[in-house]
Amino acid sequence: MRVLVVEDHQRLATAVAHGLRLEGMAVDIAFDGADALAHTTVNDYDVVVLDRDLPKIHGDDVCRSLTASRSHTRVLMLTAATTIRDRVAGLDLGADDYLSKPFDFSELVARVRALGRRAVMPLPPIHSRDDLTLDPARRVAFRGERRLELSPKEFAVLEHLLAADGRVVSAEELLTRVWDEAANPFSTTVKTTVRRLRLKLGEPPVIATVREAGYRI
Repeated sequence: MRVLVVEDHQRLATAVAHGLRLEGMAVDIAFDGADALAHTTVNDYDVVVLDRDLPKIHGDDVCRSLTASRSHTRVLMLTAATTIRDRVAGLDLGADDYLSKPFDFSELVARVRALGRRAVMPLPPIHSRDDLTLDPARRVAFRGERRLELSPKEFAVLEHLLAADGRVVSAEELLTRVWDEAANPFSTTVKTTVRRLRLKLGEPPVIATVREAGYRI
């Protein structure tokens, strides 16, 4: 899942992004509304976590722009405004969900995941293929009865490959969807992560390499 966190309080933005990355998400950060719109024109996000009171371009105008573009991106408004009128106003702008500050981080994660499942098409809450099972909400994966001890990036790569349902996924797509804009497109990050994941999955092999195309399960 690719997420954009838009928050002008840099410490909060960095903390939220760090927590979401630990959950296996690819996260970029924007500190004002203009930067947020610039990011959304370059990258394809599943969810934008959007503060309303932003400098340069107000969060309401960012939300209006995303709605007007008919983007599949889902918007979670994150704001200190707590009245029912504020919530209704935010939803009327086109936001898909609304969370007031201060918030519980586990709730934020749950809401982002729920919106991510709605971003393109409904996805099953649990992915399975043969003897392989992955539960994104509980952050657990099993091969048969054996629990897999995966890093956040290994988990995210496996989740994306399972969600592709047999489609070939290129290394470039994995780099875009699992990592973030700081990732080096010329690195061997994807190949290295897939190699480690294969070792942990064990035999018989689960991930196939399609020459000059990518990977699939």
